[in-house]
Amino acid sequence: MASAYIQTPTPNLQESRNFYAKLGFVSEKENPNLFTDGKAHIEINPDRMARLGICLKKDTWVKELDTISGFSKVLVIEGGHLIADPSGVWVYLLEKNLHATEAKEDFEGQTGVLGSFAGISIETVDMVKSLEFYNRLGFQVEAGAAESGYVSCQWEGFTLTFLRALNCPHLFFNPSLTYFNGKENPAIIQKVRDLQIPITEEITYFNKTGMVDNIILRDPGGLGFFVFND
Repeated sequence: MASAYIQTPTPNLQESRNFYAKLGFVSEKENPNLFTDGKAHIEINPDRMARLGICLKKDTWVKELDTISGFSKVLVIEGGHLIADPSGVWVYLLEKNLHATEAKEDFEGQTGVLGSFAGISIETVDMVKSLEFYNRLGFQVEAGAAESGYVSCQWEGFTLTFLRALNCPHLFFNPSLTYFNGKENPAIIQKVRDLQIPITEEITYFNKTGMVDNIILRDPGGLGFFVFND
């Protein structure tokens, strides 16, 4: 069965576990390093060689590997292959069963502190090339257009949104999880403050009154979280 999640490294496993527990993520029973809020799935990898990246799993990637070789060097790794997209985001193409598929069912309806998960965001200097790269992996466009500055694509319920470089007036970490909460966002920001979770950036740029209505977080391994009102 196909499935997708984010791998995040960590300099301190317990610190990373505590970060996600504070945000209302819960760990999967058989894999205590795999956390979910019911929508996003994140695996903390304490291996010193682990790097931040998108992990995609299904039975075989033989067909896709034939078409992607012109875009990226393909490295053979345990359980699959490692490639990089045009923006340098690492993509792990893995070929064995994944607990995250079970986690979707086990924790359906689970809601974390950050609100409504909207998928993964990637900033790119070449929208056309990025779209072709992921299209060759099986992603299909579901919203937006290259000329408008953003495009959302989906693979097996996993959403990636590509944003044109130099369009976002705030810090950007590739890739980052995005949460959109509309008018509920100020209350969610206050909850983050109450939990004493460090805020990487407080954003007032989009608010005429100077109110902090969007924030960016980072986990101990560097994975970004956009907690935005829209």
